[in-house]
Amino acid sequence: MSLEKVIFGFFVLLAATLNFGFFIGDLSDPALHNVYELFAAVVVSLIATVLKFGDRTQIGAVHLATSLVADLQLIAAALVWGYSTQISSTGLDGAAMASVVSLSGGALLANLVSVVLLVIETVSFHRR
Repeated sequence: MSLEKVIFGFFVLLAATLNFGFFIGDLSDPALHNVYELFAAVVVSLIATVLKFGDRTQIGAVHLATSLVADLQLIAAALVWGYSTQISSTGLDGAAMASVVSLSGGALLANLVSVVLLVIETVSFHRR
């Protein structure tokens, strides 16, 4: 067992579960989506991205690409949330919340692809 693989798998799964936890719920209801969970999803996703930098395999490149997509979408969601709560005169209304949750849904899809790649990599490792 490689400690590096355990840490990598831990952060990939944690990023996916945090993202799912934020995404679940009514799309336009701000009460169902916690800003701290979005912040945790962004931080853990960035950590998972950094952990992928050292892998020079083809599947490692796809891991990095999916993680960068997830980072981009989560950061965009956080920016929309920040704009809505701090700058916009309408505040965090249903339309703004729907945009935030939709962006996190895109990041969730990227995280799920990353988890599938992790499982495929793990299964192929046992066949060597």
